[in-house]
Amino acid sequence: MRALKHLCAMSIVVLGCLVVPGVWPVQALPGKEVDREALKRFSQVLDLVEELYVKDVKQGELINGALKGMLQGLDPHSSFMNVTEYKEMQENTTGEFFGVGIEISLENGMVIVVTPIEDTPAFRAGIQAGDTILTIDGQATQELSLQEVVSRIRGPRGSEVKLTILHKNAKEPQTVSIVRDAIPLVSVKSKKLEDGYYWVRLTRFSERTTEELREALNDAEKASKGSGGLKGLVLDLRNNPGGLLDQAVSVSDMFLQQGDIVSIKGRRSDTDRVYKAKTQSGDVRVPMVVLINAGSASASEIVAGALRDQKRALILGERSFGKGSVQNIIPLSDGSGIKLTVALYYTPNGSSIQAEGIAPDLEVLFEPPKEDKDAQRFLLREKDLNRHLENGKDSKKDSKSKDADEVREQLARDNQLRMALQMVKTLPTLSQIKN
Repeated sequence: MRALKHLCAMSIVVLGCLVVPGVWPVQALPGKEVDREALKRFSQVLDLVEELYVKDVKQGELINGALKGMLQGLDPHSSFMNVTEYKEMQENTTGEFFGVGIEISLENGMVIVVTPIEDTPAFRAGIQAGDTILTIDGQATQELSLQEVVSRIRGPRGSEVKLTILHKNAKEPQTVSIVRDAIPLVSVKSKKLEDGYYWVRLTRFSERTTEELREALNDAEKASKGSGGLKGLVLDLRNNPGGLLDQAVSVSDMFLQQGDIVSIKGRRSDTDRVYKAKTQSGDVRVPMVVLINAGSASASEIVAGALRDQKRALILGERSFGKGSVQNIIPLSDGSGIKLTVALYYTPNGSSIQAEGIAPDLEVLFEPPKEDKDAQRFLLREKDLNRHLENGKDSKKDSKSKDADEVREQLARDNQLRMALQMVKTLPTLSQIKN
């Protein structure tokens, strides 16, 4: 048995690939035959390249390249990481790192933007979900592995990277210069919509997501005491690409008292897992609407699927991405590692999300205001963060008035959020329905 890391994120991402510790068996399969002819052929090709290739290439580089090709040929989410790439992957869940702030995936050999991260250089530069990254500093991305793309886009704070982008539905690509900056790891944002009704957005599932969500909900409960307590919640998972499996489970468990949350089934029965909800003192028992869209993936789909199947929340928006595979992060002895797809995950009713996604209970397409081409992007800044620091210029009264104005503007520009608020106010409380 070896201690591994277990992953349910969209893909290796510029923002960060998020993992969760676990223990999975790694051992040779009994009775497994070795294809000696294939190994002999590999050795022959390795010797020929070393001897005849136009440039001198180290054997280690050739073997690493072969490993990359082998894993990339399996599926879009399996990959080999050299020592530097593996270290970068580990930093994504805990430490501060620098880049442009985009989630990316490899689809049919093309590097696709899953979503720009709010309030990052890429977001401010106009990068959008569905964009294709054609080149990085002049080098074609088709010549690079996904991990190499990640490494090239990341870099020192204040340095510049040039990306050639083809926007979705555009005819001509454009080159965008972006200055790298620190990528924020805050994963929960919240705001009062009306007395007793709160909007809580999860941008990713990282190490502190459950803790941050608990803090945001506690603050909402305290702020709502004078108006009858917390009455309803809109949980926004739009453009959330996933992350830590244990965080997806614990977030779901905050709203469920019993029953399955998610199950994992692989090729080998000893990799199967079932995660169940348990009753806790801090369980949240108010009516809920969950917002999803095509950028909601993996861990987001676990949460949405669990709350949907258990009839705990109304799912509103658009069909989710459909990333229902599970990857293990397996460290190797030299400090490198591999990310290997080992299983699929299933919602409580036994449905696989892979390539299907979560269908909303109420389909509501996003309709950007005609006067603002950028309205489809979430216009959130530092001021939207839970318990953000004030600048000292406004009085509390002015601040409250300002917040109210911002909420009205946000609702006016976001038809999905507006509908979610209307629906959550009509939902029965948990004392009136079975959970």
